[in-house]
Amino acid sequence: MREYLDYIIETIVFICGMLSIVFVVLIFSFLLKEGLSFFKDFSFVKFITNQFWYPSSTPLSFGILSLICGSVLVTLGACLIAVPIGVMSALFIAEIAPKGVRDILKSLVELMTAIPSVVIGFVGMVTVVPLVKNIFNLPTGLSAFSGSIMLGFMAMPTIVTISEDAIRSIPWQYKEGALALGATKWQALRRIILKAAMPGIIAAIMLGIGRVIGETMAVMMITGNAAHVPHSIFDPIRTMTATIAAEMGETVRGGVHYKSLFAIGLVLFLITFVVNFVADLFLGKNKNL
Repeated sequence: MREYLDYIIETIVFICGMLSIVFVVLIFSFLLKEGLSFFKDFSFVKFITNQFWYPSSTPLSFGILSLICGSVLVTLGACLIAVPIGVMSALFIAEIAPKGVRDILKSLVELMTAIPSVVIGFVGMVTVVPLVKNIFNLPTGLSAFSGSIMLGFMAMPTIVTISEDAIRSIPWQYKEGALALGATKWQALRRIILKAAMPGIIAAIMLGIGRVIGETMAVMMITGNAAHVPHSIFDPIRTMTATIAAEMGETVRGGVHYKSLFAIGLVLFLITFVVNFVADLFLGKNKNL
């Protein structure tokens, strides 16, 4: 009976794993079908390098350089905020905080992941945006900096939760052995625990970055939606995801504008693939150390 149940469970797990691969392939195939048809009439190089996005003007101009710059800028800003704070918070929860405090903090962090992005965007509009405008004396607080703050806040719970699990999964003998050899507690945490948990921490960072890159509603609400190449982090921007969400309902199905939005999705898919591929290479390198 046990062997029969094991066989059923293994079969279900196998089917679920294969279905996830099939779904990804189908999504990519659909993007290719709609996106590649756009490049029959427009150059891919010009699509990437042209900074003017005027899909309904005369003549038409489909350039996503400004959208790519906006996405990259807000993602980098969010990472600079979320990664150090998230990793240090995970280290504090896992190794420093007392058990009672640890359980409370872990529950609060996990609860933060359930906050809808539209709520975070609304909170950013009424709190962060006016604050950024007044502190830096800007014409508007709707900027890449405001978006970076709120997206960093959104990515932080994912980074903290998974990094904390990775740190706590390290065998206690590693830390005890370092302390026995004369290392201080901080040296043991920094040189032993963090290094041993680095693959899990990098995975947590990549998941956090994935949420930042794919975020739509929050960036639509607090970054200004200005499709131009930003010259500083305090300029209004527009991201690729916000462009797709804002304009998909206005396009004619099968039209050039409609296909251009799928082309943006295809470029976004390729960027995400490259980021995950590089992270996987880095993870493999760390496992071999």
